[in-house]
Amino acid sequence: MDGRGGPLTANSWSRLAEELVSVLRPSAPPVAITFSTVPPEGVDPFDAPMSAPASDGRSGRVPAGCVFWMKAVGRTFTTSPEDHGNCSVGVLTHGLADLGEVAANDDVAALVASGWVTEDMFPAIPVVKERPGAITYGPLADVDASTGTAPDVVLVRLSPASLMVLGEAIPGLRIEGKPHCHIVAAAKEEGEVVASVGCALSRARTGMPDGEVSCAIPAHLLGDLVDEVRSAAEADRTAVAWAAQDGLRFSEGTAAAGRQSPTRAPAAEQPAAEQPAVGQGTA
Repeated sequence: MDGRGGPLTANSWSRLAEELVSVLRPSAPPVAITFSTVPPEGVDPFDAPMSAPASDGRSGRVPAGCVFWMKAVGRTFTTSPEDHGNCSVGVLTHGLADLGEVAANDDVAALVASGWVTEDMFPAIPVVKERPGAITYGPLADVDASTGTAPDVVLVRLSPASLMVLGEAIPGLRIEGKPHCHIVAAAKEEGEVVASVGCALSRARTGMPDGEVSCAIPAHLLGDLVDEVRSAAEADRTAVAWAAQDGLRFSEGTAAAGRQSPTRAPAAEQPAAEQPAVGQGTA
């Protein structure tokens, strides 16, 4: 279902992607994320080479799973759990391992030692509940052509202005921080639109610009969300047009005041006050 009461057809995701871009103006094309027990047929695997293993055995095809968000704006690919293995936090949030399997890893120790995260925070981090055998990423507009199945989550990267409109469309919008990747799990498992200001670790891994934030949308809510964002954006345009018209009084008033103010002659041209003649006393 597309959230509007109708079934999703072969063209629905492409249409929704186009509408989402039109109303929300994201910084990059929206990305579809799909969790499955096995890799989907006809979808190429992500083919970057595996990294050399770290001293604790961690390796992966990218430094962290959030890097796949950046790679997926231009093509669709599927990933295995091993492809995500370099970042223990992402492995945890995406349901690829439980806390006991990653807690002793060097990257977790480094984050705790730095004060970036505390041990008591880990149990509260949202995670994907059912362990996937594959996670597929790709442009939302291409999801039908590549997988033929509905995605679980749509990830969009936004400017602060776009986040403003989204917040107007969803009063009380949930906005999270570190770790960045947990918004995917929260959207999937809790069925809630979740935005994020990102985290320092993810920005270092992905190169995501400082001026971008992100949002994870449960895919089945996308149709209704597009309608709500469209209404909010239209209200903003109406308010901005009114404000622009109202502001004309100030520029016009300033100009009118300038025309009405008498112009003082330069100091050199001001008539000098009469002085008594030499020898002439004053009364």
